[in-house]
Amino acid sequence: MHSIVLLGSGNVAHHLFAVLQPYIIQVYARNAENLKSFSQVKTTTKKNEIADADVYIIAVNDDAIEEVSTLLTSKSGLVVHTSGSVSINAIVTSRKGVFYPLQTFTKGKKLDFKNIPLCIEAQRIEDYELLEKIGGSISNLVRKISTKQRQTLHVAAVFVNNFSNHLFYLAEEICAQDAIEFNLLKPLIEETVAKIQDLSPKKAQTGPAKRNDEKTMHRHLQQLTAENNKKIYQLLSQSIQKTYEEKL
Repeated sequence: MHSIVLLGSGNVAHHLFAVLQPYIIQVYARNAENLKSFSQVKTTTKKNEIADADVYIIAVNDDAIEEVSTLLTSKSGLVVHTSGSVSINAIVTSRKGVFYPLQTFTKGKKLDFKNIPLCIEAQRIEDYELLEKIGGSISNLVRKISTKQRQTLHVAAVFVNNFSNHLFYLAEEICAQDAIEFNLLKPLIEETVAKIQDLSPKKAQTGPAKRNDEKTMHRHLQQLTAENNKKIYQLLSQSIQKTYEEKL
């Protein structure tokens, strides 16, 4: 069995620890308090105590990846980070790679890792094989993805996850203005997501902007009280209209 040292104590580190614990021999973090939840294995806050391992997984903020990788320059194992947007070359060691789980992580919320895509990158064939073996033990969706492809995926992920979630928040605020339960929108949200399992998002699109219903869009804009919401409504509506303008 391959050995792993996990460096980091945030959301991603906690989720990876949960599924990779049989491989993990040590967890490193700067804050001793944060290491208490990893008590099932050896932990350390001292860089000179970092154990020798086959793989080192750096699960820290993007800005800290390069700095943390400098702690491992004397190690012979493969060093990988878990970021969606940072280049493989941010790691300064000779053996480097990426082990990027394409998912949104919240501490305390359990996830089925078998359905989470794992995007891997390496510079050596044997390192790809190592990451494929480890990744395949926790996920059914392991894919070789280049840095450029991964960065593109990350931008797309921001659209489908971060931006859509912010729109849910704005919708909740709009409902609250007239004492309407946000829960009434949840079946619609669920059906919107379910629909793209069978249809492309382009074919699944509905609504006033697609059918060029100017009266309804004008009425919506009058109803919205926040200028920021009006701007978002107009921008998204214009984007939808442009997408389908040949059919209008």
